[in-house]
Amino acid sequence: MENRRNIYLVGLMGAGKTTVGRQLAKRLGRVFYDTDHEIVERTGVAIPTIFEIEGEEGFRRREAQTLRELTATDNVVLATGGGAVLREENRRCLHDTGWVVYLNVPPLLLYQRTRHDKNRPLLQVANPLACLEELYAVRDPLYRETAHFVVDGASLVASGIVNHLLREYKRLSSS
Repeated sequence: MENRRNIYLVGLMGAGKTTVGRQLAKRLGRVFYDTDHEIVERTGVAIPTIFEIEGEEGFRRREAQTLRELTATDNVVLATGGGAVLREENRRCLHDTGWVVYLNVPPLLLYQRTRHDKNRPLLQVANPLACLEELYAVRDPLYRETAHFVVDGASLVASGIVNHLLREYKRLSSS
């Protein structure tokens, strides 16, 4: 567990990574980062603007750079963007430098959580639910490949997930 001081949360948009990550960091007395928020802070523009100007590939380059920098920091809790696992280098970096938790939430629940959010460029389509179902089909295997631990994010509220993760993390840390 010595190389697992950092905790990384992966999952689709709306899975609760930021909410759970903030609570987890607070309980552990750690700094919390969200890669999407970091990218906005560094560029000074919203993610939809980055997508509009640089396209998804430009955003993914920025995301990979931000991930490399943040995973080089010790004792952090990090919520990744939903698409961070699309790049092999990101999956490897996350898996090798921290304890990766996949918050698995079904597409219908993700749709209910995100349907009014205009800051999610990939969901600005005619049928956002179909888009989420497609993203889930592609990314679920990548999240599972990257993760050390999978949590059913649909059946627990954020505080319940945090308590569950703390128990598992402490168990792993003591072994």
